[in-house]
Amino acid sequence: MNPQQGNQTSITEFILLGFGTLPELQILLFLLFLVIYIATMAGNILIVVLVVTDQHLRTPMYFFLGNLSCLETCYTSTILPSLLASLLTEGRTISFNGCLTQYYFFASMVATECFLLLVMSYDRYLAIGNPLHYAAHMSVRSCLQLAGGSWTGGFLLSSITTLSISQLTFCGPNDIDHFFCDFIPLVKISCNDPQMMEMLAFALSLILLLVPFLLTLMSYIYIIAIILRIPSSTGRQKAFSTCSSHLIVVTMYYGTLLIAYMFPTTNSLRDFKKVLSVFYTVLTPLVNPLIYSLRNKEVKEALRKVSRKKSMFGQC
Repeated sequence: MNPQQGNQTSITEFILLGFGTLPELQILLFLLFLVIYIATMAGNILIVVLVVTDQHLRTPMYFFLGNLSCLETCYTSTILPSLLASLLTEGRTISFNGCLTQYYFFASMVATECFLLLVMSYDRYLAIGNPLHYAAHMSVRSCLQLAGGSWTGGFLLSSITTLSISQLTFCGPNDIDHFFCDFIPLVKISCNDPQMMEMLAFALSLILLLVPFLLTLMSYIYIIAIILRIPSSTGRQKAFSTCSSHLIVVTMYYGTLLIAYMFPTTNSLRDFKKVLSVFYTVLTPLVNPLIYSLRNKEVKEALRKVSRKKSMFGQC
């Protein structure tokens, strides 16, 4: 039998190289990522609690924001705990099934976030472009269907890429030059035809990333065109303020994600892409709550209410 066609379980575990090339910075990186993880979890959980408890935030826009924050907590927890453990203990091995599971949940979260960002841009388009029919289009049922469709679609589509990885043949080496299990690094160490697998990776990226991005971009082109037609500068500023936070998040998220997956992975770009991965897996979930809370009057007002309640309880 050709060894290239052997069973993929001939390798039962992988070694995540991560940031092993920087041994002198392991403790510093551990502390940095630990602070980021705690802040990310606290910020996103706070947004979810505010959306659930504050009646002024029970609108479609904040319902989707709550879904996004819930997603970010799961997204971060898929990668950072294992990264923190590897930095602290220097144990970088992960089983084949563990690697496949981590990739499945990571890919599901990425796809779901793309769909949620698209839904949020559609929500802003309806609110600004068709305000009279907004309530009819964004009923409770419609919001549940859009959010549920985003989560379901993300998990179903990622099962295709996970199934593709499970069919790869791994015959050595088993070093993954990344800090988590991702499609392209796994393809690089497989014994399969790399050109065919990179074409598959490009096709999947096209479906899961580029299509939602283009639709989101199209929504914002329409939104900006509508805003520019508003006669008063005050009206334009008010309309733009309702979608500026989301536009910043979309730009940050897709800017790093598309470069990481749509460009070929050369030796010169490998380390650069690893740094980009830190942006969309670690930093974006951290800054999302900050962007939405600092630039949003309703969220800041809800935070002030929580602070006042805490101070009242403290005085009692």
